[in-house]
Amino acid sequence: MSDASYRDAIFTTPLDRVATFSFDEQVVACFPDMVRRSIPGYGQILGMLGVIAERHLRHGGHVYDLGCSLGAVSLALAGRLPPGAFSLTGVDLSPAMVARARETLAAECPEHAIEVVEGDIRHFDYRPASMIVLNFTLQFLAPGERDNLMKSLYDALEPGGVLVLSEKIVAADEAENAWLVERYHDFKRANGYSELEISQKRTALENVLVPDTLEAHHARLARAGFARSSTWFQYLNFASMIAFKDAQYRDARPRDAWHSEEERR
Repeated sequence: MSDASYRDAIFTTPLDRVATFSFDEQVVACFPDMVRRSIPGYGQILGMLGVIAERHLRHGGHVYDLGCSLGAVSLALAGRLPPGAFSLTGVDLSPAMVARARETLAAECPEHAIEVVEGDIRHFDYRPASMIVLNFTLQFLAPGERDNLMKSLYDALEPGGVLVLSEKIVAADEAENAWLVERYHDFKRANGYSELEISQKRTALENVLVPDTLEAHHARLARAGFARSSTWFQYLNFASMIAFKDAQYRDARPRDAWHSEEERR
C-alpha cells in the first residue's frame, strides 16, 4: 500500500518494554504492508494457491483457510476459480482480522461462497474438505499442540484432498541457520526496516512464533497419516509444503474444466 498511514511502523519507536506480538487493531491496519515486507515469497505462494486449487480441488469442494487473517487466500482462489467452483471457510482467532476480512471479501468477491468465522482452529468442528490451507499459522501454536491439529485436519480431508502448509522454518545445521537468519534480516533491511524495528519485532515474537525444521514438518505430516508430502517452495527461511491424503496424487480436473468455453477464449 502506498498510503503512509498503512505502512508498518509498529516498532519504529524505541520501547522500554516490547510487548508480546498480537494480531490486534494496530497490526490489522498495516498487515498487508507487514507481510509484503516481512515474508519472502509471500506473493508467489498466494499466486500458486489458485494454480494448485485448479489441479487438486474437487469441483464444488470445500476449502478451509486456517488463520485466514485478511482473506488473502480467499482472494487468490476467487481470482482464478469461478463462483460455484468451491466454497470456503476462513477461520481466525482475531476479532479485528475477522471483521476486516468480512468487509474485504464482501466487496471483492461477493458472488463466491466464502464465509469468515472467529474461532480457534485447535477446537473447530471441521466438515469434510477438499483443500486446507495454513499460511504461516501453525508456527503460532505451541509445539505440543501441532500434532493433534494436523491429525484433525487429515481426518477432515476427503480422499484425494490436499493440505498446503506455509511456515517460517529453521535449518537443522547451526551454521546454515545462522546464514539464513542473517540473509532474512538483509531482506527486511532491503524492504525499509531499520535495525531497531528488526530487533524489537524479534523480541516481540520470541516464544510466540516457534518455527520447526522442514524435516520436523514432514515427519508430523506423515504421523498424521498423509501418504506423501513435498516442499514445493522455499525462499530463505520461509517455505511452503503440500501434503496428499492419497498415496498417488492426482489432478482433480483438467485445468480448463473449471471454466466455460466462453471464459477460456
